Amino acid sequence: MRTYNNFYEKLCSYENLELAFKKARKRKTLKSYVIKFEKDLKNNLLQLRADLLFCSYSPAPPKTFILRDPKTRKISVSDFRDRIVHHAICNIIESIFDKRFIYDSYANRKYKGVHAALKRFDYFKRKIANNGKKISHAKNNNQVKGFAFKADIKHYFENVDHKILMNILKRRIKDKKILWLINKIINNHYTDEKGKGMPLGNLTSQFFANVYLNELDQFVKHKLRIKYYLRYVDDFIILHSSKEQLKEYKKEIVRFLETQLKLELHPQKCKIIPLQKALGCWDSEYSTISNY
Repeated sequence: MRTYNNFYEKLCSYENLELAFKKARKRKTLKSYVIKFEKDLKNNLLQLRADLLFCSYSPAPPKTFILRDPKTRKISVSDFRDRIVHHAICNIIESIFDKRFIYDSYANRKYKGVHAALKRFDYFKRKIANNGKKISHAKNNNQVKGFAFKADIKHYFENVDHKILMNILKRRIKDKKILWLINKIINNHYTDEKGKGMPLGNLTSQFFANVYLNELDQFVKHKLRIKYYLRYVDDFIILHSSKEQLKEYKKEIVRFLETQLKLELHPQKCKIIPLQKALGCWDSEYSTISNY
């Protein structure tokens, strides 16, 4: 397995911080905090670079608010300066992990998203309906045979274990300063239980959410060898012609989540249903978060 050392200087380079600034201000150019930072851009970026290089950087406490669209969620918004750091980190390490993600992980990735997930779901549905043969469009959903196991992880962002996450990151990243910086960011969040949870709203949280659940993806694809599986953040779905087989998969997944990731499935949101009723399993509730 290839590992990555000495990436911190690249992360702290003026060029990377300038690129991170441009990404952080995207669709926010009229915000007062962006205008203020941009007025003295070079000096602000140089000061940020110095803080990072000398490991004296400390993120500001995030601002939190409640968003009720489409469901109630607590959003944490980091200071703009800290958002630049989040982008700077992702600029450097995203490609290291993304190329190890499975094809059918659809949240917060280039060329993916809700619409791509729904299109792939429709493809899988038709494969099941045709028993893996050449695909033809079913005339109506009532003709579709098979079942879907739709699942949701209970309070996912609140329950991400920091130690497990850092151990996953350490498998690929050996640069101690990058690990120090990541640890600073994931701990800059008030939680009921110390050492757990990530703020819903940070770019880094969205990225680390995929890194963490890639462990589940790899288990599903390579240990259980499940063919028709898709995941969007903490929602996932498995399609199969056999209801009994899906029940067995559920048992294995529950065991893996509890023992390896310290997570559990949401009891009210996990069910095995006829395939023709399984449409619309994803919505865009997470897509609005990046606007804050």
